[in-house]
Amino acid sequence: MSLDAVTLEILRNQFEGVAEEMGQVLITGAYSPNIKERRDCSTALFDAEGRLVAQAEHIPVHLGAMPAAVDAVIAKDPEPGDVWVLNDPFQGGTHLPDVTMVSPITVSDDSDEILGYAVSRAHHADVGGMSPGSMPAGAREIYQEGLRLPPARLAIDGEVNDDVMDIVLANVRNSGERKADIRAQLAANDRAEARLRDLVDEHGEERIVAAFDAVMDYSRDRITAELDALPDGEYHARDVLEGDGQTDEDIPIEATVTVDGTDVTVDFAGTAEQVDGNVNAPLAVATSAVYFVVRCVTDPDIPPNQGCYDPISVEAPEGSLLNPTAPAAVVGGNVETSQRVTDVVLAAFAEAAPDRVPAQGQGTMNNLVIGSRDANGFSYYETIGGGAGGRPNGDGTDGVHVGMTNTLNTPVEALEAEYPLRVEKYGLRSGSGGDGEHRGGLGIVRSVTVEADATVSLLTERRRHAPKGVAGGEDGATGENRIDGEDVPAKTTRDVEAGTTVTVKTPGGGGHGDPADRDENARADDEADEKV
Repeated sequence: MSLDAVTLEILRNQFEGVAEEMGQVLITGAYSPNIKERRDCSTALFDAEGRLVAQAEHIPVHLGAMPAAVDAVIAKDPEPGDVWVLNDPFQGGTHLPDVTMVSPITVSDDSDEILGYAVSRAHHADVGGMSPGSMPAGAREIYQEGLRLPPARLAIDGEVNDDVMDIVLANVRNSGERKADIRAQLAANDRAEARLRDLVDEHGEERIVAAFDAVMDYSRDRITAELDALPDGEYHARDVLEGDGQTDEDIPIEATVTVDGTDVTVDFAGTAEQVDGNVNAPLAVATSAVYFVVRCVTDPDIPPNQGCYDPISVEAPEGSLLNPTAPAAVVGGNVETSQRVTDVVLAAFAEAAPDRVPAQGQGTMNNLVIGSRDANGFSYYETIGGGAGGRPNGDGTDGVHVGMTNTLNTPVEALEAEYPLRVEKYGLRSGSGGDGEHRGGLGIVRSVTVEADATVSLLTERRRHAPKGVAGGEDGATGENRIDGEDVPAKTTRDVEAGTTVTVKTPGGGGHGDPADRDENARADDEADEKV
């Protein structure tokens, strides 16, 4: 069945509306501030073959890796009425705190034919492991990072499987909050099925299935036109991670981007072998970063779905940092290594499309985890924004998440009401953006006093190697981590007593262009900002 352009556009927006409504149900139904305030979650709609049809505009590192989770579930022969849960990075997951649920969708309760899949992924504030918050800086194997779930049926014939639920809740801290967040994910997936059935009633099943193919074809046509406009060639870049939590030695990441007509291949040969610490990243995470970059250097308004990603191939040697084998520790790979992959692939594309690539942004998620070990304790998790890189046509944005994360902050009022924490300082970090014709964005200072005995974990980057300026722009400032005024390493887990203050100063973005070319009015604004 062929669809006219108007019908296609209506259905495409309706599919995206299903994914967006899923996200709203998840956010409003969750109990943990990490989901309901920071919105560290993502939702999407897939067809019966496991191809991405539509996604909400949520977290890039979640969304680009979701197809691997759907493939893992399809391999288990799911049935109508199932809800599958997983977080195993070696079987479709990203890192253990990101719990994914995949639900087959049918046109009616009586149908045995799967029309598509509803998928939700949410970062749970604790999934067990050796430290509260499940992001231990010193992990050497995945068993230390928390409960590991291969694809398992959380619901059968529409009813929650209490055996699986009990196993999950027995292995996590704050089990009441975890159960509520799991229920919110289940509700989000249920909403997707209800809305897709509404669309079938409105348009008919045949037209809906045809529209799945058509929206992918549309995105594929648009992305191939963009790629074809890039100059063919091989483009190379290299950068490093600042240690793995076990050593401080730099860990190289290399990428060769090959543009050949309408096809792009990104090869990570030359990247370090998998490491002892927790910055290993599953191949799905690296692939997600590549997808994000290609969208950035083409037209970001192209609807993101499987058609958008079909022309892109990603290769990484097995056993490497970006394609590790079990039981490698990976919790930092999803949050920090994904950021560096983004930086490297953007730098390679800058050779082909310099007018579309900014200077380096902060290049880290500045993960801060504070939690207690008692039975009725708490788990606070936050990623903290920083400076975006200066652009060819404008300054970088101050105090935002960049790259593979797209979360909000935790409002001070919500943080202090929910946890035994007191925010001492929260504001922009003056002078942290790199100078240039277009200045880099400013970082953030976040200072929090812990009012109970707790464990603090920090997983951060750009504490030694500054975000680079380009085209004559200056580098942004490196970040700093302090506990009671003492500088601590980029990756740290430490038990602290009540009254301890943790301060995170996030990096600024690099500048773009010669500072001497900066507009006088912009320079005056900079001076005014410095006085505030």
